[in-house]
Amino acid sequence: MVKGEIGEIRDKYFGIPIVLVRWLALVGICAYRSGMTGQYKIGGLAFLKMHGLGNDFVVVDARGRANPMTPALARAIGDRHFGIGFDQLALIRDEGDVVAVDYWNSDGSLSDACGNATRCVARLIMAETGAAAVTLRTGRGDLACEDAGGGLIRVNMGQPYLEWHEVPLAREMDTLVLPLEGAPSATGMGNPHCSFFVEKVATVDLDMLGPETEHNPLFPERTNVQAVEVMDRENLRVRVWERGVGHTLASGSSACAVAVAAARRKVADRKVTVHLDGGNLGIEWREDGVWMTGQTMLVAEGVLSAEFMDTAK
Repeated sequence: MVKGEIGEIRDKYFGIPIVLVRWLALVGICAYRSGMTGQYKIGGLAFLKMHGLGNDFVVVDARGRANPMTPALARAIGDRHFGIGFDQLALIRDEGDVVAVDYWNSDGSLSDACGNATRCVARLIMAETGAAAVTLRTGRGDLACEDAGGGLIRVNMGQPYLEWHEVPLAREMDTLVLPLEGAPSATGMGNPHCSFFVEKVATVDLDMLGPETEHNPLFPERTNVQAVEVMDRENLRVRVWERGVGHTLASGSSACAVAVAAARRKVADRKVTVHLDGGNLGIEWREDGVWMTGQTMLVAEGVLSAEFMDTAK
């Protein structure tokens, strides 16, 4: 906060020093909590709520403590009516001297990769350490992240998997043109992706195409699904269905996958802007991997109640 902003806040509160305003607010909060805690146990599991282009996450920091996450707890937190709600839950933990991240889907399953959640966690760790870059350990491997300036975070999602057994698919085939209606492409980004290139994404019934393709026997580990419209060689319009989640506003690994598939199909360049329902991501397929750049947002911080934690076991 700069001096001008402090002055504006002081004036807003009738000349009361900002330190006193904060103290009064804290007293009010403590009084409210003391009244509540007489009946309820508030202390449970601390979390942050973040998003990248509407692709929303609950972030739990388990460094220096026992890992609290289980499939049942992930499902309970992920419920948008009875819990907090998220597309993925990112659990930060220690792995030697490296910061590691686990990604939980809202159905309680694990995923090796989540690009937007990686960018969100990278922002937190860089703010914590003051560093301009950080490496995060994921099921996808060690991912290099950096501050791209202007509020943007960039992550190298690694090289794509292009062989059938790497994606993985159920049997040997050409991953560029799958034997499915619409001739989609398959790409592995640490998780499997199936990209349908269409004339207009607005006409695609993603709520039908998504689950139907996600559970196709061709994908033994299920798959993320994208409808892709080529606007021009530098712009792709994309809608996303995520396995274990459903229709999402954005997906970083999906954006990387469609950029790779479009370049392989020679309908787009290796550096593109992917236009998702929640906003835009810059994707560049370089020699050292697929780099993704975009905004992140810290929405809120909170604590899950002990009552909720007990019922979520």
